[in-house]
Amino acid sequence: PAGGRSLRLRSTRVSLEGINRPVVDRIIRVDHAGEYGANRIYAGQMAVLGRSSVGPIIRQMWNQEKDHLKKFNELMVAYRVRPTVLLPFWNVAGFVLGAGSALLGKKGAMACTVAVEESISDHYNNQIRTLVEEDPEKYEELLQIIKQFRDDEREHHDIGIEHDAEAAPAYSVLKTAIQFGCKAAIFLSERI
Repeated sequence: PAGGRSLRLRSTRVSLEGINRPVVDRIIRVDHAGEYGANRIYAGQMAVLGRSSVGPIIRQMWNQEKDHLKKFNELMVAYRVRPTVLLPFWNVAGFVLGAGSALLGKKGAMACTVAVEESISDHYNNQIRTLVEEDPEKYEELLQIIKQFRDDEREHHDIGIEHDAEAAPAYSVLKTAIQFGCKAAIFLSERI
């Protein structure tokens, strides 16, 4: 489990009564897509850098992302949310982004990690605000999960900074382009 804590739902049946279905559906759908994409990014990075000195660091972050995806797979079933139809696209795009950034070397891979994880942390913060405004008690379990995953993403961001992300070639351009792509992916995955 992420962060050493169990994030299992109290039961496999979630009461859907009284929840704001459009909000919850959108949150779970986009977060599932995001964690799926993150898994593909790390898979691409591992394909290129897995046997390098940074391989174990990438694997550690990837393992946390695998836990995140597993949890959102469970939430999709528990809340009866359909996945985005864009998953096949995110499968390819995520792997290409991961492998492409890794071809720039360790610094390129870490720049990608910083850009993505910063975007996702901000996105999770927006979701936390939305759920707190709705009803923090009603969405307590979902809030706990999102807060924990946001903290994991912040940790990945910091790992990227510590491993010279900002020294990547054209770091500012790379970061801006990746974050634009993240915003577009979030927008589309929430809706389609």
